Amino acid sequence: MKEVAKAFPIDFLWGGAFAANQMEGAYLEDGKGLCVADINEFRDDIDIEKKYNNEVTSLYIKEALESKTKNFPKRRGIDFYHTYKEDLKLLGKDGLGLKTYRTSINWARIFPNGDETEPNEAGLKFYDALFDEVIKNGMVPMVTMSHYEMPLYLTQHYKGWYSKEVIDFFTRYGKVLLDRYHEKVKYWIIVNQINLILHESFNHLGVPEDVVDNVTEAKYQAVVNEMISCAQITKYSHEKYPAVQIGMMLCGGPSYAATCKPEDVLATMRHNQMEYFYGDVLLRGNIPGYAIRYFSDLNLHIEIAPEEEEVLKNTCDFFSFSYYYTRLCSKESFEDGNSVYRNPELPANPWGWSIDPLGLRTLLNEFYDRYQKPVYITENGVGLYDKQGEDGRVHDPYRTEYYRAHIEQMKEAIKDGVDLRGYYVWGPLDIVSCSSSEMSKRYGFIYVDLDDYGNGSGKRILKDSCQWYKKVIESNGEIL
Repeated sequence: MKEVAKAFPIDFLWGGAFAANQMEGAYLEDGKGLCVADINEFRDDIDIEKKYNNEVTSLYIKEALESKTKNFPKRRGIDFYHTYKEDLKLLGKDGLGLKTYRTSINWARIFPNGDETEPNEAGLKFYDALFDEVIKNGMVPMVTMSHYEMPLYLTQHYKGWYSKEVIDFFTRYGKVLLDRYHEKVKYWIIVNQINLILHESFNHLGVPEDVVDNVTEAKYQAVVNEMISCAQITKYSHEKYPAVQIGMMLCGGPSYAATCKPEDVLATMRHNQMEYFYGDVLLRGNIPGYAIRYFSDLNLHIEIAPEEEEVLKNTCDFFSFSYYYTRLCSKESFEDGNSVYRNPELPANPWGWSIDPLGLRTLLNEFYDRYQKPVYITENGVGLYDKQGEDGRVHDPYRTEYYRAHIEQMKEAIKDGVDLRGYYVWGPLDIVSCSSSEMSKRYGFIYVDLDDYGNGSGKRILKDSCQWYKKVIESNGEIL
């Protein structure tokens, strides 16, 4: 019998994660088309806990395209498109010391409309140069094919992922990426946080809510279509590039039952099953019975052909997930649309995201027990306000405390037997927030001098936490 693991594996991947749409800027340079993130508006007239990307209508898209006054921060990002060499040096072996770097490829840089037959060579060349620079700075690339960067054209002309035509468009895109970058990139996630469909799903699925008759049905049909395309890409990769590892990714995962009442426990189990659903399809290879029951109970008609069910048998190589918070579920919240809510027993950041380090150990065990696949935490972090002190530095002991508590629980999960291979801190360099389009909601170890309106020098400033995380990496998690 094996002994209990007492430390992180010697080749553990300590990393950082980003999304192209939140950092690159240059939103129309070198032939890039508009993507769904380019119309995420920042608003300062709503409550802080309600700052998230709502569902989108075709009217909103039209107004966003015509507006000359609205603030769309993701169009400018932090200008990484032009500063990537300097930024990667700050993050790599001569700076923060990251062993691995996760980012996405902006789909609209490669296929500006999404339905072209030939890719945009200028976009491909940019990522050639980017990945070369990542490797030059001693980091292993992990790349996401779709991270809220669907070409906006597909949402206007094809109803996004709800349209079956998009399956082949995305498969073509995935094959182009694998053909081009398989020597440089050995780790791929096809879709970021594929389970995020109950709210702010336009970011992910690109389905305007006013162009379909049943929004809930359209969302599930869309994500099933998406998973079919994922399986097609996985099949292609396994056949042509066996050294490449293909992963799937969830956002968070199972929730806690609000009480010990059997009704709440059952409702929470059913809610959690529909969070597992995406992993069960992409790692086990079929539509599970509980999902079929769920769709039937809600009278949702999901179309999937026999040949599409067959292609789903091409399953991914690893499991990954983002971890920010846990939630509560009850009979009432489940019946109210499979919703969950904040745990009042836990502290939270200013945006209402609960802080629960112990929940990370719980989820690591639950996911590994279920899938028995290598696990990567591909996002973890906390959005907080940071300010420069009178000395010009950013003193952020609260960030060190947050990460220390979560890394301690990762170590406990490894002792539990979880095959945890890597950990990616979200946004080690400050970037525009996904959910609220704010710059002031900061995650990084490196401060970027820009505000919510794009004002500032853009200067990069190391926070106190930067040196701490550098020591964590150098000691392979022993010095916390």
